Amino acid sequence: MTKGGQGIDPTASCISPGMPRVMIGYSSLEIVVTPDITYILMERDHDHYRRIYTDGRSFPDDMAEFPQFLGYSIGKWIDTDGDGRYDLLEVETRGLKGPRVFDATGIPLHSDNSTVIQERIYVDKADPNLLHEDITTIDHALTQPWVVNKIFRRVTSNKPIWVNHSVCMEGNNHVRVGNEYYFRSFDGQLMPTKKDQVPPDLRYFKQR
Repeated sequence: MTKGGQGIDPTASCISPGMPRVMIGYSSLEIVVTPDITYILMERDHDHYRRIYTDGRSFPDDMAEFPQFLGYSIGKWIDTDGDGRYDLLEVETRGLKGPRVFDATGIPLHSDNSTVIQERIYVDKADPNLLHEDITTIDHALTQPWVVNKIFRRVTSNKPIWVNHSVCMEGNNHVRVGNEYYFRSFDGQLMPTKKDQVPPDLRYFKQR
């Protein structure tokens, strides 16, 4: 990445960044709560949306055979103050697919993809327009669990709110050939992304 490449960051090819990166909140999120599933809908199409199952199920036995970039998420609603209303959603996510990185800096998660992500999601008691998320990432690439607190602000307006739909491939000028990334210039020509990068293999093209 220092030389100009993409490293193992999959997003240049419009592949989902996976968990926990999708919860950075770099674009709008919409949370839909139903009795059995909480959905987290995301603006960018390659982030897709998360399903957090709260119907009492366990993790599937075959999730190691069918990993997913967003993993399998199981949640539990908790009434922390005993007032009869759930105010905390605890979530655990496993069964993740790689490669994945923490953020755009390219810090990798371990290639064994045995990551466990624990989340605590709750509304701020003083300001109901603030949503807290405590994210704990347990991964063999780390010497200890990595804990962060995200704060999301609810969009409020006296007018209808329209959620954008961002299409990753629209305007994406990154081109992957084999294991190399190139860049499509403004005139549609292939450009190198790093110094002394070799051109792609053209063995299957007729040479002129």
